[in-house]
Amino acid sequence: MKFKKTNLKDNFLIDLDLIEDERGFFARYFCETKFSQQGLNTRWVQINNSASKRAGTLRGLHYQREPNAEIKLVRCLKGAIWDVVVDLRDNSETFGKWFGTKLSDENRTMMYVPKGFAHGYVSLESDTEILYLVSDFYAPDTEGTLIWNDLKVGICWPTTPQVISDKDAKGDTLDKIIPITLKN
Repeated sequence: MKFKKTNLKDNFLIDLDLIEDERGFFARYFCETKFSQQGLNTRWVQINNSASKRAGTLRGLHYQREPNAEIKLVRCLKGAIWDVVVDLRDNSETFGKWFGTKLSDENRTMMYVPKGFAHGYVSLESDTEILYLVSDFYAPDTEGTLIWNDLKVGICWPTTPQVISDKDAKGDTLDKIIPITLKN
Protein backbone atom coordinates (compact mmCIF):
# COMPACT_ATOMS: atom_id res chain seq x y z
CA MET A 1 0.00 0.00 0.00
CA LYS A 2 1.13 3.50 -0.80
CA PHE A 3 0.04 6.23 1.64
CA LYS A 4 -0.11 9.82 0.40
CA LYS A 5 -0.89 12.77 2.68
CA THR A 6 -3.34 15.36 1.41
CA ASN A 7 -3.37 19.08 2.22
CA LEU A 8 -5.53 18.31 5.29
CA LYS A 9 -3.89 17.09 8.49
CA ASP A 10 -4.43 13.35 9.13
CA ASN A 11 -6.21 12.81 5.78
CA PHE A 12 -4.65 10.26 3.39
CA LEU A 13 -5.12 8.73 -0.02
CA ILE A 14 -4.09 5.10 -0.18
CA ASP A 15 -3.17 3.33 -3.40
CA LEU A 16 -3.07 -0.42 -3.63
CA ASP A 17 0.23 -2.11 -4.40
CA LEU A 18 -0.86 -4.52 -7.12
CA ILE A 19 0.87 -7.85 -7.65
CA GLU A 20 -0.09 -8.70 -11.21
CA ASP A 21 0.27 -11.72 -13.46
CA GLU A 22 -1.60 -13.33 -16.37
CA ARG A 23 -4.56 -14.12 -14.05
CA GLY A 24 -5.10 -10.53 -12.93
CA PHE A 25 -3.85 -9.02 -9.68
CA PHE A 26 -3.72 -9.40 -5.90
CA ALA A 27 -3.60 -6.48 -3.47
CA ARG A 28 -4.18 -5.83 0.22
CA TYR A 29 -7.14 -3.56 0.99
CA PHE A 30 -6.06 -3.30 4.62
CA CYS A 31 -3.00 -4.32 6.62
CA GLU A 32 -2.91 -3.65 10.36
CA THR A 33 0.89 -3.37 10.36
CA LYS A 34 1.01 -0.85 7.48
CA PHE A 35 -1.79 1.27 8.94
CA SER A 36 -0.15 1.22 12.40
CA GLN A 37 3.16 2.35 10.89
CA GLN A 38 1.36 5.41 9.50
CA GLY A 39 -0.37 6.08 12.84
CA LEU A 40 -3.78 5.26 11.36
CA ASN A 41 -6.79 3.45 12.79
CA THR A 42 -6.72 -0.35 12.73
CA ARG A 43 -10.11 -1.17 14.28
CA TRP A 44 -13.21 -1.33 12.08
CA VAL A 45 -16.68 -2.14 13.45
CA GLN A 46 -18.77 -1.88 10.29
CA ILE A 47 -18.31 -2.35 6.57
CA ASN A 48 -20.90 -0.43 4.57
CA ASN A 49 -21.88 -0.71 0.91
CA SER A 50 -23.60 2.10 -0.98
CA ALA A 51 -24.87 2.16 -4.57
CA SER A 52 -26.04 5.13 -6.63
CA LYS A 53 -28.26 4.40 -9.63
CA ARG A 54 -27.73 7.73 -11.39
CA ALA A 55 -24.73 9.89 -12.17
CA GLY A 56 -24.98 13.11 -10.19
CA THR A 57 -26.24 11.47 -6.99
CA LEU A 58 -24.95 13.34 -3.94
CA ARG A 59 -24.47 11.75 -0.52
CA GLY A 60 -23.24 13.84 2.39
CA LEU A 61 -21.50 15.74 3.76
CA HIS A 62 -21.99 13.65 6.91
CA TYR A 63 -20.13 13.58 10.21
CA GLN A 64 -20.55 12.26 13.74
CA ARG A 65 -19.63 13.95 17.01
CA GLU A 66 -18.12 12.31 20.07
CA PRO A 67 -18.62 9.89 21.62
CA ASN A 68 -19.36 8.38 18.19
CA ALA A 69 -16.91 10.28 15.97
CA GLU A 70 -15.84 7.89 13.26
CA ILE A 71 -13.02 7.20 10.86
CA LYS A 72 -13.85 5.94 7.36
CA LEU A 73 -11.85 4.12 4.72
CA VAL A 74 -13.65 4.61 1.39
CA ARG A 75 -13.15 2.79 -1.90
CA CYS A 76 -15.14 2.86 -5.14
CA LEU A 77 -15.76 -0.68 -6.40
CA LYS A 78 -17.77 0.15 -9.52
CA GLY A 79 -17.98 3.36 -11.51
CA ALA A 80 -16.55 6.60 -10.14
CA ILE A 81 -17.18 9.24 -7.46
CA TRP A 82 -15.82 12.64 -6.55
CA ASP A 83 -15.03 12.05 -2.86
CA VAL A 84 -14.80 15.06 -0.53
CA VAL A 85 -13.79 15.68 3.08
CA VAL A 86 -14.04 18.87 5.16
CA ASP A 87 -12.10 19.37 8.40
CA LEU A 88 -14.50 20.28 11.23
CA ARG A 89 -12.07 19.74 14.12
CA ASP A 90 -11.81 22.33 16.86
CA ASN A 91 -8.45 24.14 16.89
CA SER A 92 -7.33 22.53 13.60
CA GLU A 93 -5.16 24.66 11.32
CA THR A 94 -7.20 23.28 8.40
CA PHE A 95 -10.66 23.84 9.95
CA GLY A 96 -13.22 24.53 7.21
CA LYS A 97 -10.84 23.46 4.44
CA TRP A 98 -11.76 20.71 2.00
CA PHE A 99 -10.06 18.10 -0.12
CA GLY A 100 -11.59 16.19 -3.01
CA THR A 101 -10.45 13.54 -5.44
CA LYS A 102 -11.79 11.02 -7.90
CA LEU A 103 -12.13 7.47 -6.61
CA SER A 104 -12.96 4.87 -9.24
CA ASP A 105 -12.93 1.18 -10.03
CA GLU A 106 -10.03 1.97 -12.38
CA ASN A 107 -7.69 3.85 -10.03
CA ARG A 108 -8.61 1.75 -6.93
CA THR A 109 -7.53 4.67 -4.70
CA MET A 110 -8.97 4.79 -1.18
CA MET A 111 -9.70 7.84 0.98
CA TYR A 112 -8.87 7.72 4.69
CA VAL A 113 -11.32 10.06 6.46
CA PRO A 114 -10.19 11.02 10.00
CA LYS A 115 -12.44 11.64 13.00
CA GLY A 116 -13.88 15.13 13.02
CA PHE A 117 -14.24 15.38 9.23
CA ALA A 118 -17.42 15.69 7.20
CA HIS A 119 -17.49 13.27 4.28
CA GLY A 120 -19.53 13.12 1.10
CA TYR A 121 -19.42 12.32 -2.57
CA VAL A 122 -21.18 12.72 -5.88
CA SER A 123 -21.42 9.82 -8.33
CA LEU A 124 -19.73 10.57 -11.65
CA GLU A 125 -21.24 7.57 -13.42
CA SER A 126 -24.52 5.68 -13.24
CA ASP A 127 -24.55 2.42 -11.27
CA THR A 128 -21.68 3.46 -9.01
CA GLU A 129 -20.93 1.41 -5.91
CA ILE A 130 -18.68 2.13 -2.94
CA LEU A 131 -17.52 0.11 0.05
CA TYR A 132 -16.33 1.77 3.23
CA LEU A 133 -15.03 0.64 6.57
CA VAL A 134 -16.14 2.55 9.67
CA SER A 135 -14.46 2.72 13.09
CA ASP A 136 -17.61 3.39 15.15
CA PHE A 137 -21.25 2.40 15.01
CA TYR A 138 -23.77 4.72 13.39
CA ALA A 139 -25.43 6.92 16.02
CA PRO A 140 -28.20 9.18 14.71
CA ASP A 141 -28.14 11.31 17.89
CA THR A 142 -24.58 12.48 17.19
CA GLU A 143 -24.85 12.78 13.40
CA GLY A 144 -24.68 16.04 11.49
CA THR A 145 -24.73 17.20 7.88
CA LEU A 146 -22.73 20.04 6.34
CA ILE A 147 -24.51 21.48 3.31
CA TRP A 148 -22.73 20.43 0.13
CA ASN A 149 -22.71 23.88 -1.49
CA ASP A 150 -21.64 26.07 1.45
CA LEU A 151 -20.07 29.19 -0.08
CA LYS A 152 -17.67 29.63 2.83
CA VAL A 153 -16.23 26.12 2.31
CA GLY A 154 -16.26 26.56 -1.47
CA ILE A 155 -16.01 22.96 -2.66
CA CYS A 156 -15.35 22.73 -6.40
CA TRP A 157 -17.65 19.88 -7.42
CA PRO A 158 -16.92 18.54 -10.93
CA THR A 159 -20.65 18.23 -11.65
CA THR A 160 -23.82 19.75 -10.24
CA PRO A 161 -25.65 17.16 -8.13
CA GLN A 162 -28.95 15.99 -9.66
CA VAL A 163 -30.20 13.65 -6.94
CA ILE A 164 -30.06 14.84 -3.30
CA SER A 165 -31.95 13.50 -0.28
CA ASP A 166 -34.03 15.92 1.81
CA LYS A 167 -31.64 15.42 4.73
CA ASP A 168 -28.59 16.33 2.65
CA ALA A 169 -30.35 19.28 0.99
CA LYS A 170 -31.09 20.72 4.45
CA GLY A 171 -27.57 20.45 5.90
CA ASP A 172 -26.09 23.21 8.04
CA THR A 173 -23.66 25.84 6.84
CA LEU A 174 -20.17 25.91 8.32
CA ASP A 175 -21.12 29.03 10.32
CA LYS A 176 -23.82 27.04 12.16
CA ILE A 177 -21.64 24.04 12.95
CA ILE A 178 -19.89 23.92 16.30
CA PRO A 179 -16.34 22.66 15.70
CA ILE A 180 -15.87 19.04 16.75
CA THR A 181 -13.82 18.50 19.88
CA LEU A 182 -12.29 15.04 19.87
CA LYS A 183 -11.51 13.04 22.94
CA ASN A 184 -8.07 11.45 23.04
